[in-house]
Amino acid sequence: MNKILLIIKREYMSRVKKKSFLIMTILGPLLFSGLFIVPIWLATREGDHKVIQILDESGLFTDEFVSNDNTTYEYIDEDLESAKSTLNSNDVFGLLYIPEMTIENPEGAKFYATQNPGISFQASLEGMMRDRVENIKLLNSGLNQEFLDGLKAQVYVQTVNLSESGDENESSTGAATAVGYLGAFLIYFFIFLYGAQIMRGVIEEKTNRIIEVIIASVRPFHLMMGKIIGVGSVGLTQFLLWVALSSAIVTGISSFVVGDATPEQMEAISQANQTTPMAANNSQTQEVIQKSMNAVGHINLPLVISCFVFYFIAGYLFYGALFAAIGSAVDSDADSQQFMFPVTIPLIFSVVVLSAVINDPHGSFAFWLSMIPFTSPVIMMMRIPFDVPAWQIILSMLLTIGGFLFTTWLASRIYRVGIFMHGTKVNYKTLAKWFMMKS
Repeated sequence: MNKILLIIKREYMSRVKKKSFLIMTILGPLLFSGLFIVPIWLATREGDHKVIQILDESGLFTDEFVSNDNTTYEYIDEDLESAKSTLNSNDVFGLLYIPEMTIENPEGAKFYATQNPGISFQASLEGMMRDRVENIKLLNSGLNQEFLDGLKAQVYVQTVNLSESGDENESSTGAATAVGYLGAFLIYFFIFLYGAQIMRGVIEEKTNRIIEVIIASVRPFHLMMGKIIGVGSVGLTQFLLWVALSSAIVTGISSFVVGDATPEQMEAISQANQTTPMAANNSQTQEVIQKSMNAVGHINLPLVISCFVFYFIAGYLFYGALFAAIGSAVDSDADSQQFMFPVTIPLIFSVVVLSAVINDPHGSFAFWLSMIPFTSPVIMMMRIPFDVPAWQIILSMLLTIGGFLFTTWLASRIYRVGIFMHGTKVNYKTLAKWFMMKS
């Protein structure tokens, strides 16, 4: 046991002292804070102001395009060729040409611009024209505008979790999706990052023949476990530092923007800030941040964090042992690719099917994938914010523990032979032979 501790200490200290560890520890929180802040900023920022000229020969869309803070619509009355020729000389983003058309066949509109417009901008133009044509058709059928306006409705469905005792807890599907996706992606990222470090560490020591010196003092299994736990401890340390620094950055920025205002004060500030566009934009930012925090508050974060730590460790041990076995079997990174592919396929598959899991987090597909140890670390982390039953979490954890005990045993039988082999052309048949070989 003391020898394993010495190996863990050696692996841990040699990696945390590297410059790459310090750089990633600092950059990580900045990147993850950006994942939280940038979407809010993008949701509230004003785009570049555009001037759009409208040449409507049909007369169906007169005064239908209304200018706003981001776009100014200018109706012009000249021929198309003349308007196109002056497009470059004027400070105009584009020209919307609407030829003669009927509401039965509203085809032929074209948008001329020197730059390709974004897909959202094109969709906005198409949406305004479609709404106008539909309104005209309804008006022609005898319905007035007041009746048409009354047809429009905005519906919001509040999700509420009902416990067995009848208690109601407000929930947020959007926040659960965001938290679950972040947890699942982080586990996927950490397993790949630190699993690859184990494999490269074994290959390097094997190539330098350092491992032959070490193995004279410890058993191969102890060396493999010490290396896996040591590298895993580095990953866990870096993750905890990322959480602490990211929380400090996000809390600091949120306090700067939102302050200590209560919801009533937020409402008062929002009404007062309607006087200027800049103040209104700040109020919108505060409202978005406040809503985001309220939504995350509906999630059982202690459970999410506890499960994340478990699945991070269990998933890492599960795949780390396989990565160590691959490193022991080959002499270079290039030789490892043929064995990396089948090992990493389940992880990649887990990320690919996350969208299907989000659509039905309690369905049979999501359930079985969260029970299979190859995919459970990623899939179950995606499901947990959606209030998965406790028995499913416990069963998944037990199966995952059984899975990494099996892969550790499997990998150790290959590792004990592979680390002594040099210059051997290794294939799956060779791995099977090493696995069956007696001590």
